[in-house]
Amino acid sequence: MKQTMTTSLMIGALLCVLTAQSAQAAIALDRTRVIYDGSQKSLSLNISNENKQLPYLAQGWIEDMQGNKITSPLTVLPPIQRVEPGAKSQVKVQGLPAASALPQDRESLFYFNLREIPPRTDKPNTLQIALQTRIKLFYRPKVLMTASGDTPWQEKITLSKQGDSYVVNNPTPYFVTLVDGRSKVKGKSLKDFDPLMVEPKGQGTLKTSATALGNSPVLTYINDYGGRPQLQFNCSGGNCTATPVKDSH
Repeated sequence: MKQTMTTSLMIGALLCVLTAQSAQAAIALDRTRVIYDGSQKSLSLNISNENKQLPYLAQGWIEDMQGNKITSPLTVLPPIQRVEPGAKSQVKVQGLPAASALPQDRESLFYFNLREIPPRTDKPNTLQIALQTRIKLFYRPKVLMTASGDTPWQEKITLSKQGDSYVVNNPTPYFVTLVDGRSKVKGKSLKDFDPLMVEPKGQGTLKTSATALGNSPVLTYINDYGGRPQLQFNCSGGNCTATPVKDSH
């Protein structure tokens, strides 16, 4: 009995430390996604140490779509750096010659990772955690940077009904990320909606049932700036086209 109580106390203490650590993330990134312009040699990201008392190390790297750590065709410079308390710095995503071999008719997806490493402590019985941020990095070829125009390409996606599911058709050369769904404008978000990212010129099936989404589904996507505009779909004969929802957030 005593051993069981001790184990429970230890687990409880560990959970408290984990919660405290997660609430006190030190190294902050200035964006939630990265758009790498294929016409540029590099892209700088701003980072800051929100801890006013302690210096932290910031370690950066890039992964491919499968989550494998890579050093080409894009790499991070410097791979690790010290950021003083309350200070700001930059980390650079550097394009290498191999980037020219990436598809030039559509986007390519990578993941940018930033890990904070706290200073070593001499305090006994202290658990230290290296917290990590992982965001999408889209390599966008030069021709697509100039071809996107003023109309969001997300408005070009369509839905097709198959059984009790909606299939998202993306005819564009860009990735489309859908994060919310509801049955009508100003309706409540569906709790069981699973975010979906549809690759360029590809398809993806929404896991939420077509019945729950109704005949006028409203989907929310994430744009280049982290904004969340909405699209209302008008369906006829199982095929649905999108129009933007005014003043959506």
